[in-house]
Amino acid sequence: MEIRVNSSQKALSALYTAVCKSVVGQDHVVKSLIIALLTRGHVLLEGLPGTAKTRSIKSLAESMQANFGRIQFTPDLLPSDVTGSEVYREVAGKPQLDFQPGPIFNNLVLADEINRAPAKVQAALLEAMAEGTVTAAGHTRKLPDLFMVLATQNPVDQEGTYPLPEAQMDRFTLKVNVAYPDKAAELAIIKLVRQEENGPVNVNQTDCALVVSPTDIITGQQELADIYVSPVMENYIVDLIMATRDVDEYDNAQFPEWIEVGASPRASIALDRCARAHAWLDGRDFVCPDDVRAVLHSVLGHRLMLSYDAAASGIKPEQVVDDLVKYVPYGQ
Repeated sequence: MEIRVNSSQKALSALYTAVCKSVVGQDHVVKSLIIALLTRGHVLLEGLPGTAKTRSIKSLAESMQANFGRIQFTPDLLPSDVTGSEVYREVAGKPQLDFQPGPIFNNLVLADEINRAPAKVQAALLEAMAEGTVTAAGHTRKLPDLFMVLATQNPVDQEGTYPLPEAQMDRFTLKVNVAYPDKAAELAIIKLVRQEENGPVNVNQTDCALVVSPTDIITGQQELADIYVSPVMENYIVDLIMATRDVDEYDNAQFPEWIEVGASPRASIALDRCARAHAWLDGRDFVCPDDVRAVLHSVLGHRLMLSYDAAASGIKPEQVVDDLVKYVPYGQ
């Protein structure tokens, strides 16, 4: 099998390598962020404190020639703190209102602890994620062509939080669970932090020469259209999503009793795009079943509404997706 690698793929491979050096033990998180960049999607990172969620996003931004904005979500946050607002000024003795853009007008936007902001703020963010525009002071303004929201939330500390509505969860292309690192990674983290105490470690000064610009990302986004998805693969993608809705067709599986509400058509679109991005990153011009399965958990897990029995039994979305892969056949 011939592997074809172009300049954009080399740039994205260099980006992956550089960020992984700064974020130890979370390679799957870094790859998910790059896949989201390629698919024009948004990412929700969920994990306990100290698992490098914010560091992953900041390291990605520092490794790119892109604008970065951070919003620390709190219960008293206002929509204008995200979108921006009109500011009164006097110019040449005449009063006027000028629009002051908020942090949402950046290429990469970190929404830290996103579930701590009230519904009005979530609505303002939802428009940006869904439409790529911001409506403020009676005017609708377009966001940059390269735009991605990277949100974080803590799965344990729920006091004073506002659970994200299903419509907003569905707007996240990927949800990535960030676990604690293993022993080897933990040792590497200690050494990295000790090294940083002598001064910041710039990933651009590593042995991997890195020049990644928004143009490289946009070129990669355009090249995804050339990745071939066979009719068999298309049917496999659709069958996986349809299985979450037509649960009666799988009598011997357990997932039918675990799913209350299945995934929307956005899940099919996201699965197709992410599978193509995964194949592109591997240097292939076609999608294989391994590409679909590699991104399935991140694409589908947060889009499933589990039944009361599943929640009472401690069933996790990961188990449901594993059962889907087991019982949904490929190639029919």
